[in-house]
Amino acid sequence: MKAIRLTPGEGAKGLRVVEEPSRTPGAGEVVVRVRATSLNYRDVLVARRTQAPVVPLSDGAGEVVAVGAGVHGVSPGDRVAGCFFPYWLDGEATPAYVRDALGGAIDGMLAEEVILRGDAVVKLPDYMTFEEAATLPCAALTAWNAMFVQARLVPGQSVLLLGTGGVSIAGLQLGQIAGLRTLITSSSDAKLESARALGADVTINYRKREDWDAAVMEATEGRGVDLVLEVAGTATFARSMAATRFGGNVVLIGALAHEGGDPGTAPMVGRNIRATRIYVGSRVMFEDMNRALAQREVHPVIDRVFDFEDAAAAYQYLESQEHFGKVVIRV
Repeated sequence: MKAIRLTPGEGAKGLRVVEEPSRTPGAGEVVVRVRATSLNYRDVLVARRTQAPVVPLSDGAGEVVAVGAGVHGVSPGDRVAGCFFPYWLDGEATPAYVRDALGGAIDGMLAEEVILRGDAVVKLPDYMTFEEAATLPCAALTAWNAMFVQARLVPGQSVLLLGTGGVSIAGLQLGQIAGLRTLITSSSDAKLESARALGADVTINYRKREDWDAAVMEATEGRGVDLVLEVAGTATFARSMAATRFGGNVVLIGALAHEGGDPGTAPMVGRNIRATRIYVGSRVMFEDMNRALAQREVHPVIDRVFDFEDAAAAYQYLESQEHFGKVVIRV
């Protein structure tokens, strides 16, 4: 079977298609024939920094082709996606649960076949294509965790989404089905028009309104939003806090918000803002999210689909930041 591995030190240019033997599953394992994968910004960082020839990409979907001894709940033929953290099944994140992540510390999904833990796969909603389902394990689950686990938003509350990448567009779609007021920023009027077509209530071009935090306050009649999904890190953190209501939430998103210096905490403390850093979510959160998506048959937003052999081009397109929603590789 074919797989793609990274060559350390070469970034996305070091993606190499290799032939590897198919494996039989051990106890507690399943073999998944991967049909589609998707990219996250974290995958760009892995390509730049990896010291091992790892199979990249945390996100992928396919069908189970074999199961090992002791596997329960999944059978050959089931359509599944892998969990970003194979050991984080439920509860709060712990060092033991997040010690390994697909496509980073251990091999990921960019291969025709992968071996996964049998309890670390999630069945897909029947109506979704493999390409759509491949977008869920990281970006969509991160948005779900931030909005409904960390901030515990309820209908009528508001969320500010920065940019139109995978996390923000998933958050926009989740906000719509949950009855939230959604505000979103971009430097592109065309992307903001697309966001409005998805139901965004307020759109702000941050090139035209560099004081976009003030624009948020205007749109919320001086109150501020209940939650900001902070995907840009220290570059926008101060304005995110300024756009948040007294007692609100700012959730910093994993790989996207880890770089840069100390953003400062004085405004956060003074206004009782709760700031939390999260990184994806558990298998149980994934299952909860899928049930919510299936109730309304929500289709994840895909910008472009690349062929397996064009994986490097998919990386380049993601890095260009021209995308709206998710970038997918068909396997």
